[in-house]
Amino acid sequence: MRVQAGLQPEDWRRWGQFTTFKSNAAELSRKQVRPEQIIYCSPLVDPYQPGEEDERLMERILKELIDNPPRVFVIQTRGPLIVRDMRLLTILSERTTLRVSFSLTTNREDVRRIYEPHCASIADRVSSIRALRESGIIVHATLAPILPCDPQQLAELAIKATDQDVVGDPFHVRAVKKRGATTRDEAARISAHHGFDSWHEPEFQSAVIRIIRERVEAAGRRFEVGPKGFSRLARPR
Repeated sequence: MRVQAGLQPEDWRRWGQFTTFKSNAAELSRKQVRPEQIIYCSPLVDPYQPGEEDERLMERILKELIDNPPRVFVIQTRGPLIVRDMRLLTILSERTTLRVSFSLTTNREDVRRIYEPHCASIADRVSSIRALRESGIIVHATLAPILPCDPQQLAELAIKATDQDVVGDPFHVRAVKKRGATTRDEAARISAHHGFDSWHEPEFQSAVIRIIRERVEAAGRRFEVGPKGFSRLARPR
């Protein structure tokens, strides 16, 4: 990212405070997408963040993909704005394997306001998931990152909101994730301030994962964590 996108050290320090749009993404899709490709949009940035409401870049990309569909197209988001593109998503789902991975990070609205103050409420996310499902679009609940919650109730929320397998991921900590990005210092400071330090501890995370897995599997669904879970979303039919 730093090399390919030309980010400078100051940009990296300000991560999350600005948005840079790839304005020619739709045109590049027309030129570069191939029928055999599997595209995950996006493991790095939410394509339906607030700036998309005015930019409407995803709308243009989806129109190009309808004319030139890849083998699989996965959208990762926590933004109800995706419902705006329901008509295009429905058409695309008839031409490729389309999956939406919608983030449900906690069952507690007070926690959501602490960690995700600028993101949609839990109720709005669940409503969006149901709207997508009613249009025949495949939607997975993605519990990532797993914020402080009642694990049983969060699992129940995911089960009721969707009819698909569930994916989860706790806070990334270096003790577990040896390479790549981990949870930013800001999140750790928030956890410490509110008494949620244990949610960053590997043993505590494992216990939470176990509770969620038991409830999801009792409902007849699979529950996978981390890369194994996300890779399942990108599998061809």
